[in-house]
Amino acid sequence: MTDFHLRYGTEVAQALREQGPVVALESTIVSHGLPRPDNLRVARQIEQAVRDAGAVPATIGMIAGELVVGLDDTELTRLATADGVTKLSVRDLAPAAATGADGATTVAATSAVAATAGIGLFATGGLGGVHREAAQTFDESADLVTLARTPIAVVCAGVKSILDVGATLERLETLGVSVVGYRSRRFPGFFVTDSGFDLDWSVDSPERVADVLAARGQHRAHHGGLIVANPLPTDEQLDPDLHDRTLTEGLALLERDGVTGKAVTPYLLSHFHSATQGASLAVNVRIILRNADLAARIAVAAARRHAVAST
Repeated sequence: MTDFHLRYGTEVAQALREQGPVVALESTIVSHGLPRPDNLRVARQIEQAVRDAGAVPATIGMIAGELVVGLDDTELTRLATADGVTKLSVRDLAPAAATGADGATTVAATSAVAATAGIGLFATGGLGGVHREAAQTFDESADLVTLARTPIAVVCAGVKSILDVGATLERLETLGVSVVGYRSRRFPGFFVTDSGFDLDWSVDSPERVADVLAARGQHRAHHGGLIVANPLPTDEQLDPDLHDRTLTEGLALLERDGVTGKAVTPYLLSHFHSATQGASLAVNVRIILRNADLAARIAVAAARRHAVAST
């Protein structure tokens, strides 16, 4: 596990000392994932969803070169409203710290920092994964390799549907990352409930996820992460036909405009937002709020389980 220098928010520090339930949250969704001014309002809603379910939110980000586990509202506002906030994956943390940057952590960076801080649960929207045309470009999110070596459970709605979902699941299997569906044997497709791929394992309650986490802790041969794939209910998903048309159009625009590398995901998400007249953004917000709630309930169940085992 990487040794980061961290500053803890007061509420998070107390919860960790008391071995209470804490849920890590990324800050990239605040600075890069949602449009202003909605981003700050939604960021506060995400934190409140964690609190409402009985856990402490720990939004992670970098302020003037210092990694903070549990941004306060002033710091959250700074990352949501300032220009020039850097998007930080794991490889970027040291250069950003050395140069005193303000930065928002991706799924990979948030996972690594949270695990270093002793936080076992992380809620996000969707993971990065293997990009389309990766056989030629070798374009694969750092999220996958990071989860292979980071002991954290990530609650998400699968991987972003603009990616190669099948190839991503194959890579997760190769990397030894466990994937369980929450009340489903099908892997969710982020905007849509069902990506079209089966899962080997399913759990039906936060307590059962806590059991999986406890079992993983007892099996020292497994040091990697756990993905809890939480699909949207079918009545809350983006209309699948609209999704498929929008994705096809977006992929054609990518090729026309020559967009490659890390610019692909924000380009396609922006296209979804405009082409669906904001419907995809509303779905995105529903996803992260539902995942924050579930992660908090898992954290509460895990903390309760640990307290019983310790008595």
